[in-house]
Amino acid sequence: MENKRILSLLGLALRGGNLAVGEEPVEAAARAKDARILLLAADAAAGTCRRAEHFALAGQCLWLRTPFTKEELGAALGRASVAMAAVTDTGLANTVVHRLAEGDPVRYGEAAAQLEVKARRAQQRKAERLAHEKNVRQGKRKPANPPERPPKKAASAGEKRGVPPRGSWFKSSRPRPGARAKSYAHSHPVKKGKGSFRKRED
Repeated sequence: MENKRILSLLGLALRGGNLAVGEEPVEAAARAKDARILLLAADAAAGTCRRAEHFALAGQCLWLRTPFTKEELGAALGRASVAMAAVTDTGLANTVVHRLAEGDPVRYGEAAAQLEVKARRAQQRKAERLAHEKNVRQGKRKPANPPERPPKKAASAGEKRGVPPRGSWFKSSRPRPGARAKSYAHSHPVKKGKGSFRKRED
């Protein structure tokens, strides 16, 4: 009875556009980060399981093997057989996995707990987004009064008279970085005249 409810819930998700059926649609939904849970048929091939695991890693979501066969999934989704499907709605994915956990808590209990946390976070983000949109419609903004700034430090007596601060003349006397030093800047001037200041040796 519980399995029929789960299958009918998957059919409802398909009609609402919240279910991707087949490997290519599931891969597209996973890579777009739209998939919330990947579901595999109980008799899916090993290659299909490996691809589902790869899709789940790419989409950062969970994947589970359901107790339904490919024919049972196909009959619920209006196809001959379905080996892979992805639920793209957080609430529906949470409901499906919780119903699976009620039938087999050992197998699906951990996945149900993880989806419960994700569903709670998604609900919180949705509430914050709706509150923000409501504030925008009502024209609510942040208060116009800016926060009080700390008072400026009082100027000293020297700064009031226009005297440069202490140590500033040391900086002005230093050469600028990258400037070339003048040759013989601190040497004494040479007297002009004939010959050298040294005595010539006879």
